[in-house]
Amino acid sequence: MCKLCVFAGTTEGRELVEFLCTQAVSVTACVATEYGETLLSPRENLTISAQRLTREEMEALFSRENFDMVIDATHPYASVVTENIAAACEKAGVRYQRLLRSGCKAGEDAVFVPDIPAAVDYLNRTEGPILLTTGSKELAKYTGLYDFANRVYARVLPMEDSLRLCQSAGLKPAHILAMQGPFSVDMNVAMLKSLGAKYLVTKDSGTTGGFDEKVTAARAANATLVVIGRPPQREGLSLPETIDLLCREFNLKRKPRVTIVGIGPGSREAMTAEVRRALEEADCLIGAKRMLEAGLRPNQTVFDAVSPAKIAEYINNHPEFNRFTVAMSGDVGFFSGAKKLLPLLSGCEVTVLPGLSSLVYLCARLGTSYEDVRPVSLHGRDHDLVPDIRKNRRVFTLVGGENGIGLLCKQLTEAGLGGVKVSVGENLSYPQEKVAVGTAAELAELTFESLSVALIENPTADPVVTHGLPDEAFQRTESVPMTKSEVRSVCLSKLALTEHAICWDVGAGSGSVAIEMALQANSGQVFAIERKDTAVELLRENTRRFGLENLSVVPGLAPEACLCLPAPTHVFIGGSAGNMRQILDCILAKNPNARIVATAVTLESVAELTQCIKDIPFTYTEVVSMSVARDRKAGPYHLMMGQNPIFIFTMQGGTN
Repeated sequence: MCKLCVFAGTTEGRELVEFLCTQAVSVTACVATEYGETLLSPRENLTISAQRLTREEMEALFSRENFDMVIDATHPYASVVTENIAAACEKAGVRYQRLLRSGCKAGEDAVFVPDIPAAVDYLNRTEGPILLTTGSKELAKYTGLYDFANRVYARVLPMEDSLRLCQSAGLKPAHILAMQGPFSVDMNVAMLKSLGAKYLVTKDSGTTGGFDEKVTAARAANATLVVIGRPPQREGLSLPETIDLLCREFNLKRKPRVTIVGIGPGSREAMTAEVRRALEEADCLIGAKRMLEAGLRPNQTVFDAVSPAKIAEYINNHPEFNRFTVAMSGDVGFFSGAKKLLPLLSGCEVTVLPGLSSLVYLCARLGTSYEDVRPVSLHGRDHDLVPDIRKNRRVFTLVGGENGIGLLCKQLTEAGLGGVKVSVGENLSYPQEKVAVGTAAELAELTFESLSVALIENPTADPVVTHGLPDEAFQRTESVPMTKSEVRSVCLSKLALTEHAICWDVGAGSGSVAIEMALQANSGQVFAIERKDTAVELLRENTRRFGLENLSVVPGLAPEACLCLPAPTHVFIGGSAGNMRQILDCILAKNPNARIVATAVTLESVAELTQCIKDIPFTYTEVVSMSVARDRKAGPYHLMMGQNPIFIFTMQGGTN
């Protein structure tokens, strides 16, 4: 097992230690303070040295432990420490590697000075409060500023040594801002404005040191950024380059770190703090253009992609990045691409951070709860919302496309639902946010943004859930037979349908059984097989009348028409055209455990089915003879008129 030593005085250093702790290596992490030790998680293969080491102490440590490599990840401004580490490595005969923090571009509106005395000289020619973010160790060098105690505010680490140095320099308690980063742009802006600071003094601490956030915040708060230039740097490698080197040299295995985040409706204000931090800290940000704009920082690498396959391929093909953040709209668990992306990232270290869904946001704006809301997405999906509105009192929908809400309201109006209440949210969380409320008929004449969602409320929705619809509910003709309501009710009961059932209706006729199957197995799929052209047209008309997306009409003769269909869990056979045995063989070949119900009116059909239950080794069979009589008015009397008796065969393959 190789032995590595990391001087982990920076964020990059700590990230390198975290990576090495996942490998089969022995790691010694050197930090200067006990506070630095608290930032590292204990691991079995990790030893932490929390003290300031002299050059001689470093040399003794390197010689004693015989490290394969020492990685210097100290701060860019800790030039003395860097020279000590390099000299100790040379004396002990240990390989030295410098890990560099990449610099950032502050822009032409910043003031650059070579060192602190030059910064003091510049600031003595200015007026107004100053926010120092260069730490406490060199605070005494700023005391040459005129009116130092009143002009200067210092942001330092919340440590006893830091507070002591601030007090020794003469800062008032109210001018000491003891805080631990990282600091977002918003926090920096708020701090500058609350202090009325005209100047923000910083070192070029790199992307992970929060420099980009200071640049953006200073510009937003109309404060001048004063940048103290870096001391001369040794040659070295970035964090990704260092990890690549270690992987090659010591045969380490690198796993990309991927964070999938829900950015909420879209604005930064509507994001959680941990989501904003993941966006800001990413080496590479991935997502659709709108998502990228929500989290983009200066000089950040981005990849515009929505397809889960393309995102996973990009991550796998770019090992130079250590930390990817994939931005998803809304919440990652609510109609999100995260569902398909996660299985493709099995070789990565994945973290998922939730966001604020548009459903939650809109209901909050409307001052209503959402536990009884049925969510449906029309974004990129072909779905008829009308049946959902008829069945549910409250439906929330994501709508895509140009004026998708207006078109939806027109569809509802044409379907007789023009009176339902529709609450539309446009550009939620953005400055141009709008919420419109009206009936579907009223809103059908308006135009809405493509980035819209809606809550649709139908107080009269209360559909019948028991089977046995009245025969009058179906379009009928004399030439096409239909299974009557009473017989249909018994057959559906014998089928024992489940919500996700895959159903066949063989010899579907007018489609009364198939339609009731589709209503009960509303999360499943129903295939209605019919050979007569006139019946097929009638079947399609009834399907349209009920608005059933989970019912497919299959023209043709069974069993040939069934060969390409998915394996059924439940089958109703209302007509076989003399092919009963072949149909049963086809069903059982696709699913030996299928539940089958067949009806017979003629004695020939009864005989055929009776022979089938003798020849086929079903685990369960049942035969019911059913006679139904209906009343008919004859003058002042009512007479019962008998219908043809019917035999209902129930058969179960496999295990009952």
